[in-house]
Amino acid sequence: MTPADLLTDSLARVLDSVEAVLDGLDDDVLTQRPAPGANPIAWLVWHLTRVQDDHVADVAGIEQVYTAQGYAERFALPLDVRDHGYGHTSEQVGLVRAPAGLLLDYYRATHAASLAYVATLGADDLDRVVDTRWDPPVTLGVRLVSVVNDCSQHAGQAAYVKGVLLG
Repeated sequence: MTPADLLTDSLARVLDSVEAVLDGLDDDVLTQRPAPGANPIAWLVWHLTRVQDDHVADVAGIEQVYTAQGYAERFALPLDVRDHGYGHTSEQVGLVRAPAGLLLDYYRATHAASLAYVATLGADDLDRVVDTRWDPPVTLGVRLVSVVNDCSQHAGQAAYVKGVLLG
């Protein structure tokens, strides 16, 4: 299995999770919080997609899907287009409202862009330093594993919230 194969399989599992979470949900369930201050499904899926889009576009040296494909306009959120949700307050979390179809379309487009990028990678590429702000500096391999981990955790949180809300 190549690094590209491994990353493709990992990202496909995130896609499967996002599709399963969003299946059959209406706008009320997407924005409902299971407890005061908790993150709703819409925010969790938007956030995990924004993080994947931001981080993969950065290491690939390409424009984010969010702006390049018009998703910023389609979401029309009262947030900066560079915002990906990290550090959001409860009030900011509540600003993220979107139907399941739009969330899924955006994730699928981000997934496709991510797969196109990882298909170009070889084993040696994973050792390239992509972020020197950390000690030790972050390599491409570490960054991509971090993306998969973050997205998997948030997809799992969204699935949990769905279970809490719908039983």
